[in-house]
Amino acid sequence: MVKTVHENWFFFILFTAYILLGGLYLSQFDKVDAIYFFSENRSPLLNEAFKFINLLGEAYAYFLIGIGALAIRVRYSILVAMTGLVVMATSFGLKAYFAIDRPSAYFGKLNLLEKITLVDGIQLHAGATSFPSGHTMSAFALYSLVVFMLPSKKRYAAMFFTLALLVGLARIYLVQHFWPDVYAGGIVGVVLAMVIYSLLNLVQPDRSGWLDKPLFRFK
Repeated sequence: MVKTVHENWFFFILFTAYILLGGLYLSQFDKVDAIYFFSENRSPLLNEAFKFINLLGEAYAYFLIGIGALAIRVRYSILVAMTGLVVMATSFGLKAYFAIDRPSAYFGKLNLLEKITLVDGIQLHAGATSFPSGHTMSAFALYSLVVFMLPSKKRYAAMFFTLALLVGLARIYLVQHFWPDVYAGGIVGVVLAMVIYSLLNLVQPDRSGWLDKPLFRFK
């Protein structure tokens, strides 16, 4: 994993800033503040933008990137699939362990949900499944992995890190999660990507086997 950090130093500078600034925000503001902020600053354009961005943390993104990876190396497609499965299992386990109320349940118990301006077309999840954010974990794991796999790492690091962060913000904007859920999901996602990427690279490290050949090529 040390090699992964060294090769992706710019990405991990961004990740360190995320940990520090996100932790600072966590220490200074209540977990509901971000939801209130977005509730008071909605617009039709932002509503549609964040609904689309939300999809970037779902299975569609894994499928598209996994298929594209087959045209480069079979290893990369396996990495994408493994990451999706591990993220799903980890998210399920952590949510069950912490059992923290979703925003809809939290505000509902306080009779404050009617004070939140909701986004049309979004069905709120309920129950004690808020922490951590599975979408955010998924996005940070997948897009971290993409950066690790690409040859020109610095060029793409900011773009894919921003995509992952926007997915996290979308979960708050859509009133599905609080900032602590997103913050933790991002950290866990990057750690999972590092571990999976490092472990699979231990298999056929000389890059001469079938794992490092494309299954097909785009014409």
